[in-house]
Amino acid sequence: MLVLEYKVKPKPQQVAAIEEAIRTSQFVRNKVLRFWMDNRGVGKAELFRYNTALRNEFEFVKDLNSHACQTAVERTLRAITRFYENCKQQKPGKKGYPKFKKHSRSVEYKVSGWKLDESTKKHITFTDKKGIGRLKLIGSRDIQYFQPEQIKRVRIVRRADGYYVQFSIKLDPRDTVKPLTPTQKAVGIDVGLKFFIADSQGNTEVAPQYYRKAEKHLNRLNRRKSNKYRKGKKPQSNNYHKARQRSAKKHLKVSRQREEYCKRIALRLIQSNDLVAYENLNVKGMVKNRRLAKSITDAGWTTFRQWLEYFADKYGKLAIAVPPHNTSQNCSNCGEKVEKSLSTRTHVCHHCRFVCDRDWNAAINILQKALYIVGRTKIYASGETSSWLVGEILLANEDSLNEESTSF
Repeated sequence: MLVLEYKVKPKPQQVAAIEEAIRTSQFVRNKVLRFWMDNRGVGKAELFRYNTALRNEFEFVKDLNSHACQTAVERTLRAITRFYENCKQQKPGKKGYPKFKKHSRSVEYKVSGWKLDESTKKHITFTDKKGIGRLKLIGSRDIQYFQPEQIKRVRIVRRADGYYVQFSIKLDPRDTVKPLTPTQKAVGIDVGLKFFIADSQGNTEVAPQYYRKAEKHLNRLNRRKSNKYRKGKKPQSNNYHKARQRSAKKHLKVSRQREEYCKRIALRLIQSNDLVAYENLNVKGMVKNRRLAKSITDAGWTTFRQWLEYFADKYGKLAIAVPPHNTSQNCSNCGEKVEKSLSTRTHVCHHCRFVCDRDWNAAINILQKALYIVGRTKIYASGETSSWLVGEILLANEDSLNEESTSF
């Protein structure tokens, strides 16, 4: 699926209609979830029948498009299915029991309830009885290249800086780009806190630390918001909501900066290499360390990995996750284990006298593990990478690894 997003600037009455549609979708989801809790064992058919009963009982639910109500039921079903799968797989810790939604931010339509302008496709009109009406789409005009029947979902999303309309288009992202010429290169990358990444060729990227740089400003905005909050007062004052909006916009800006940085680095790695190896880190467990949690979250390792895998699939390249065990401890030259603490930034092997930066040593180990996996299992990205290309990667990197791992 390909997702296109456009900014919209609704009028005050349209904002009220959008908020009413979001609340109605949330109401349907929570009511269906309560029905499942009270009648354990009911299936998909019973939940959709209950949705129909809600539309007959409540007029404001009937005003929302029927497909939008169905998507709210589908969200509940996904949460229930995920809970049962975690229980069946005996996942350690919490199993993700479905919870009620309190602050929903989106409403999703299927193939009805909306209509694009046939000629220009610069406006979208929502045709249900909520009264959202006609909205102008602000952004690129890529939607003009697709037929209406290709659009399978339309979602209205509320963010701190306004409202957006998203189109889910039935299209393989690989069909939107030209195939890249194979580079016959492979690289291993080690993510860190001092450097965002260090690769097996000795190159590094500085960690931008967007949250750390904006933390002082964020704390100031949060204090101003807290000073305007009045406990027990409902609703809160307009000044409080303005302060809350300023704080939310700043957080949104930081998250967008981080994601764009991760996206840019991931795309560059995929375009310049046929194989990219990285560590299969348990970031969820690592952030439990209270001393490093803020820095790990600010680094955005999970976001970087998601974009790396997406671009690898899109361009038909290999992105391989390897076990992270002892990648920083083992010597990339002789394989001996060299114990070192997190504060030790230089790898010094007393067995073969190999000296290099700790992150560079780890990146070489990661690449070696990935090449071993490729050589043994022949995993090809999307089934399209030919065996000769894998062979060329293995041969090309055998010499380069020997050159990089020279003793000092």
